Amino acid sequence: MTPAFTPSHLGICVRNLERSLRFYCDGLGFEKAETFDVTDAFGKALEVEGEVVGTSQFIRRGGMRIEFLAYRSPGATGEPSRRRNQLGITHLSFVVDDVDAAARHLVSCGGRLLPDTRTGSDPSSTELVFV
Repeated sequence: MTPAFTPSHLGICVRNLERSLRFYCDGLGFEKAETFDVTDAFGKALEVEGEVVGTSQFIRRGGMRIEFLAYRSPGATGEPSRRRNQLGITHLSFVVDDVDAAARHLVSCGGRLLPDTRTGSDPSSTELVFV
């Protein structure tokens, strides 16, 4: 018998918690939810070596929950995905009435527009842009 799985949340490691909250809350309409301290007690489970000090900040919108993991120690490593064919999570998608207005709003909330990703200016085609 297959066990029942109920979605809980998606975790994202962030460099700057306040900037991420501004983009997701002010820009995308998420609400700040639970906040937890991240300590050495969670280091092994999170696969983080060394002294672990950080914050786990949940945000929610409707039934979607995202957990930001912001590490003060040892700090975040690596670079965010820059292509949609890079392994791992590639994007979080939203439906909007006006793609360009939505992109401008997200840029005003700290997002970075990727102009070469803009497609479908024809009303009969799918419009998208990555921010």
